[in-house]
Amino acid sequence: MRWLTLYARSRQVPASFAAVVISAVAVWALARDGGGGPGDPRLSALVLAAGVTAASIGLGGQDVALERTAAIRWVPRRAAHVLLIGTVVGAVLLAVQTMGEDLATTAFVVRDSAGLMGLVAVGATVFGAQYAWTLPISWLSFSLFAPPSTNTPTQVATWMLLPPGTAAGTWTALVLTVAGTAAYAVAGPRR
Repeated sequence: MRWLTLYARSRQVPASFAAVVISAVAVWALARDGGGGPGDPRLSALVLAAGVTAASIGLGGQDVALERTAAIRWVPRRAAHVLLIGTVVGAVLLAVQTMGEDLATTAFVVRDSAGLMGLVAVGATVFGAQYAWTLPISWLSFSLFAPPSTNTPTQVATWMLLPPGTAAGTWTALVLTVAGTAAYAVAGPRR
């Protein structure tokens, strides 16, 4: 238990969790004023992207090189950390929705939180934990301004705004989840 507490503190979990909750409540409060409406996926995608961005800082420790010298099995710990990020970010949005205003369906939240979790894990592996946020935010920015289309490449590019149950959106999120989690679990954050 002491190891888990020390790990959470070194990964800034309390501060990240507070940022996840604050961003979800702030967007939910904005949606109450008729922001995007219950069918608009942009606010939900924004909440989830902000959540994984806040949690991504914990994907790297104080000294990555020093941590790699520890004689513990990092692969399951890293995989659990990434999966926990997606679970907590999705759960916070679903919990905030219970206060009244529905931003998205559960299927939408599960798909997008999983895909964004994979994206942030890829970002930590490729760019390091301090720049892990760049992939989810860049992809979300592109999705917000891309014209809607029914062709598959555009649907893949705008997967996080598609309705749940759309094959291109579901498969893109699944691939990102598996690839991101596996890459981060095996390789860890870039130094």
